[in-house]
Amino acid sequence: MMIKKNATSEDFFILLGFSNWPQLEVVLFVVILIFYLMTLTGNLFIIILSYVDSHLHTPMYFFLSNLSFLDLCYTTSSIPQLLVNLWGPEKTISYAGCMVQLYFVLALGIAECVLLVVMSYDRYAAVCRPLHYTVLMHPRFCHLLAAASWVIGFTISALHSSFTFWVPLCGHRLVDHFFCEVPALLRLSCVDTHANELTLMVMSSIFVLIPLILILTSYGAIARAVLSTQSTTGLQKVFRTCGAHLTVVSLFFIPVMCMYLQPPSENSPDQGKFIALFYTVVTPSLNPLIYTLRNKDVRGAAKRLLEWEWGM
Repeated sequence: MMIKKNATSEDFFILLGFSNWPQLEVVLFVVILIFYLMTLTGNLFIIILSYVDSHLHTPMYFFLSNLSFLDLCYTTSSIPQLLVNLWGPEKTISYAGCMVQLYFVLALGIAECVLLVVMSYDRYAAVCRPLHYTVLMHPRFCHLLAAASWVIGFTISALHSSFTFWVPLCGHRLVDHFFCEVPALLRLSCVDTHANELTLMVMSSIFVLIPLILILTSYGAIARAVLSTQSTTGLQKVFRTCGAHLTVVSLFFIPVMCMYLQPPSENSPDQGKFIALFYTVVTPSLNPLIYTLRNKDVRGAAKRLLEWEWGM
């Protein structure tokens, strides 16, 4: 009755989420809550550490703290709503809430793609242009690059989310996903959505494939520079400083490519939910662990912070 009532109201959507597997909802609630708390704790830790430790006042950790803040915002834009829906029978989201959620999910996702490119350029400058690094990555330029990531994300999202919500719906409001997401919303349309699907493919190519190509190009140049020196120490340093970023890039881009680089009509809704669950829940929670475990500077800063706290 709840679904029938709300599905006829233009003020609400029903986020079906994982209602096809009601026996899994409690398990998913517990698992997702744990990952969400890990995301909040780990990324806040990175942000605080980068701010209070003077050894981390470098471009690399400035961008890392931006990435952590992006991950916090990205998960918070969808996961609390998912937890509420998993906890009880009420699975509604207001029309305005759905618009806002779609806008922020797109904006923060695009901003993260751009920021990961910026971080790869920082590593390229550090390894391949060490003598000019302080000039190339001047603090003002770093702030400009970080701001550009946010501005690009929020500007492009405003255009694309508006284009998505202009599509007329077929009366029902049953969104077969756990958050308001473009392919799921396009399935509600009662008109031809090929133009929207083409727009989504073009945007995905621009903000997923092109950033990925730029990142791989940067690391290709880094690899050539290191191999040309024939230095084992240099190679170890590159793995230490760049390995964490490459791991994060892989965890973010691979599921996003699986999700968005094919037409929504050819995307399995159930498969899409679990792919989206990975890059919205799992990846942001793993990023702080990856940087902490594989980065000597972060481990050292964490140790100094703990020693200072115990000393107090």
